[in-house]
Amino acid sequence: MRPIPSALAARLGQGATALCRCWALHRRDGLVLGFTDHDRDLTLSGVTYAARTGLEAAEVSTELGFAVGGGEVAGALTSAGITEEDVAAGLYDGAGVETWLVDWAEPEARLLIDLATIGEIRRAGGAFVAELRGLMHRLDVTVGRTFRAACDADLGDGRCRIDLKDPRFRTTGTVDAVPEPGRLAVTLAASFPESWFSGGRLVWDRGANAGFAADLRTHRRDGAGAILDLWEAPPRPVAAGDGFSLTAGCDKSLATCRDRFANSLNFQGFPHMPGNDFVLRATPEAGARLDGSSLFR
Repeated sequence: MRPIPSALAARLGQGATALCRCWALHRRDGLVLGFTDHDRDLTLSGVTYAARTGLEAAEVSTELGFAVGGGEVAGALTSAGITEEDVAAGLYDGAGVETWLVDWAEPEARLLIDLATIGEIRRAGGAFVAELRGLMHRLDVTVGRTFRAACDADLGDGRCRIDLKDPRFRTTGTVDAVPEPGRLAVTLAASFPESWFSGGRLVWDRGANAGFAADLRTHRRDGAGAILDLWEAPPRPVAAGDGFSLTAGCDKSLATCRDRFANSLNFQGFPHMPGNDFVLRATPEAGARLDGSSLFR
């Protein structure tokens, strides 16, 4: 049972109430935005909760035990509040959300109803609907190491140990044209084999998207230039002359780790571990040893 603060309990005991809901969005870059469904702005603990640009509860659910609760909030994309460009740029991905029940006549009389994080955001017709994920959602996140055939390290991290500043794995480039959204015709500062940057990372250095990053789907050569396909189109328009830097990609296989990076000593996968398909197809007549000994000696 959740205790109600004495100030709010006193207001509820008077019979006549003036309740509204307030939402505080804590973006990962440190910016805090406040919204309310009241018709006037409210200030709580130094944060201004703006009316008219606020959120509106579309659906809320709470579950007992370890079940994941959640819900949705909806709102308008406006220049004074949440903008489509910021949503597309991922600035609200994983943002924390506090939901408060507030007596607008006495704002300090309030009750924290829920804590959540923003998941999927859908945009349409100048509006958005954001999925709210409850605290139990964090229990579904994989923590620690996983045992699988592919490498579970990130290219260039402390376990991989590849130096991504090495010019063999890094270059810069300039956009020549944008044949279609998410596809770039570019000129690179150096020549690389086809697919060298597939699965890699692009960071914008110049242009409207400067400071943003994108994941590469494919890299292929096109005469003296190259074609880069992104998994998602950049949040802002791309123009000829925009500059970027690229880092090589890795498909997490032992062959790529060995042949492209000469880094098999630091490979963090288990390529010789039999999978479920091996267990299912093996029969006593097949001659396979299933006594736990090595299959490669």
